[in-house]
Amino acid sequence: MNRKLGMNVCGLCVPTRTEGLEIMKKAGFECFFTGAFHYDEVAELKEKADTLGLDFDFIHGPFHGINGINAMWLSGVDYHQLFCDMKESIDSAAACGVPTVVIHVSSGWNAPQVNDLGLARYDELVLYAKDKGVKIAFENLRKLGNVAYFVDRYDKMSNVGFCFDCGHEHCYTPNVCWPDVFTTKLICTHLHDNHGPAKVDAVEREDEHLLPFDGTYDFTRMIRKLDEYNYTGSLMMELSQRKPQYEHMTAQEFANEAYARVKKMSLL
Repeated sequence: MNRKLGMNVCGLCVPTRTEGLEIMKKAGFECFFTGAFHYDEVAELKEKADTLGLDFDFIHGPFHGINGINAMWLSGVDYHQLFCDMKESIDSAAACGVPTVVIHVSSGWNAPQVNDLGLARYDELVLYAKDKGVKIAFENLRKLGNVAYFVDRYDKMSNVGFCFDCGHEHCYTPNVCWPDVFTTKLICTHLHDNHGPAKVDAVEREDEHLLPFDGTYDFTRMIRKLDEYNYTGSLMMELSQRKPQYEHMTAQEFANEAYARVKKMSLL
């Protein structure tokens, strides 16, 4: 299946994100995403992307680390700044014509359980995004139940989908095939490699964000699963040039290699 190929512009070691877009376009990419969510930053990227002919697929919404995102499920006001920033990311997407915002549900191995307080807050975000004409894509992390719960809860919501992160699957939930959980609600991807669960401590697993085929993830199986569920979205990599094995490369060299890897992946 022919799919657009993209990556995160924030993964390149460049002075500005707009320079990163130029490098990505030269490498051959067709689309991108960013973790920037303030309007001025998003608008600047959208203007540059339109000039270059790159599609701005989604914004990765803020999550403020483990304590920040987990506060969404806890009483008190610690969640409030993150909640406001999530709304701001939706506002920026709506204003700049970016179709989707990716949202985390929780983080860490001891994440809070799903509860009515947190669900009410996420319900408010989903309805807020719906009114703005923006899709929300919830992303898989460590806890199967926390994300899987939302599959049923928002099954009838046309503006809710899911973001499949294959690296999270490999190192956090290696016995779960997330495309089988998300099925036809899968609307975007985060693709990268790592070495799976740690061999010594089953809890200490690293999300390395390596170039595809530099770790041990089975991308052939993944592509077969995406085909099985007729996924037509982009193959979007979430990489980091800030790794010891890539520090010798220029940003252009890294982008060129990233494009070659995702192109190889797309042909599996």
